[in-house]
Amino acid sequence: METIALRNGVEMPLLGYGVLQMKEPRQCEKCVQAALESGYRMFDTAASYGNEEPVGRALKKYMDEGKVRREELFVITKLWIDDAREDSAGKAFETSLAKLGLDYIDLYLVHQPYGDYYGAWRAMEKLYEEGRIRALGVSNFSPERLVDLCMNSHIPPMVNQVELHPFYHQEQALHIMRELGVQPQAWAPLCEGLRNIFSNKVLEKIGKKYGRSVAQTALRWNIDRQVSVVTRSSIPEHMREDFDIWDFSLSDGDRKLISGLDLGYSEILDYGNPCIARMFLSKKGHSR
Repeated sequence: METIALRNGVEMPLLGYGVLQMKEPRQCEKCVQAALESGYRMFDTAASYGNEEPVGRALKKYMDEGKVRREELFVITKLWIDDAREDSAGKAFETSLAKLGLDYIDLYLVHQPYGDYYGAWRAMEKLYEEGRIRALGVSNFSPERLVDLCMNSHIPPMVNQVELHPFYHQEQALHIMRELGVQPQAWAPLCEGLRNIFSNKVLEKIGKKYGRSVAQTALRWNIDRQVSVVTRSSIPEHMREDFDIWDFSLSDGDRKLISGLDLGYSEILDYGNPCIARMFLSKKGHSR
């Protein structure tokens, strides 16, 4: 497993396993156990996913069996909009920590760029300074919001988790992140299966050169860009396939071919669309 050093020196894996939409507790726990067996050590969940407890149970079981030490794991969770305030972010963090059954969180993210995330950030900075969080970050922050938060915070974000895949490269956003010293992390690195990605002719042709699948090719493309990725599957064979990407790298010519796939916009969640903000904010105060 390759890692990358964050601004504060913390090493973060370049590949992780995510549990978005895994609402059924037993299935979620079983999937995390299978991911652990496949070699994953970074796990991405969120308060809004409603599955921090089964993730925590799976991790605890694996640690209790002596198969992994806590310091080998990198656990990510996120603060939801409802608690994006200075007076409630700390309590929300404690709730997530208890559900996960951990003593600290490796990376704690502001999940959405809405609500009083500045107040929430001040509370998160205190938790970081107390050693409760190893690294701080945000998710879905556009370049201008990221610049603003970086320039108006005591401890700037170390990670920004955003949509990044062969059909949405976000090169300008990546350029800004790197100028700011913010590590990019990709959600939906396989475009959630949209646009027939698994039968894309360009990715198929490139993958064939290396004896790799489309999924492996797409994941390796982001990692070659030094982008950490969070992938997701409920099928153990696919988990193992996605993890088996460490003994090859794409050529400059192959990366240039993939650059031609960039649409320049998102077909999943366009954060430049005001309707997306209205959608998320309309859920505020509702059950998760």
